[in-house]
Amino acid sequence: MLKATLLAIADVILLTPTTRSDHRGDFTEIYNVRELATAGIHESFVVDNHVRNVSANVLRGLHYQREPFGQAKLLRVTRGSIFDVAVDIRPTSPTFGKHVGVTLTADSMQLLYVPNGFAHGFCGLEDGSEVHYKVSSYADPAQASGILWDDAALGIQWPLAGIPILAERDTMHPTFSEFTAGVLAS
Repeated sequence: MLKATLLAIADVILLTPTTRSDHRGDFTEIYNVRELATAGIHESFVVDNHVRNVSANVLRGLHYQREPFGQAKLLRVTRGSIFDVAVDIRPTSPTFGKHVGVTLTADSMQLLYVPNGFAHGFCGLEDGSEVHYKVSSYADPAQASGILWDDAALGIQWPLAGIPILAERDTMHPTFSEFTAGVLAS
């Protein structure tokens, strides 16, 4: 059983699985298509990815793929903890430019559903944090893009304990206003 919680942007859904425990240990069903459909998630996921951050303060994002190659994501932390962010980049959405952030831990076993139309990123809160996530379309490097992770206009309060560790490409993404100018011009 998955309990669905709508976040500040209702399309982003936090899922809490039920764990059954006895003298042998625990059992938790993580992925169930019928349960996801009951929560309003009707994606067909095509790839599973696994990410390991070597240390706290590794920050990845904010990433998305241009349409028609956009990706919905279903993710969970399998070790450690992260702070996960989804920014609504759907120009016709009433929450365009808004973001939601949530802390996910391996112990909680919670999943986060991020629909297509969001820029996504996360930072590790512990050394060795690991994230397993499903995506709804194949990666296409020619369609990969992003928004600058620390753009003040987005107001994301990343809970970093020091200087973030970033991929070079994540330091060169456009700001949200530059992204918006490009989207509205097309």
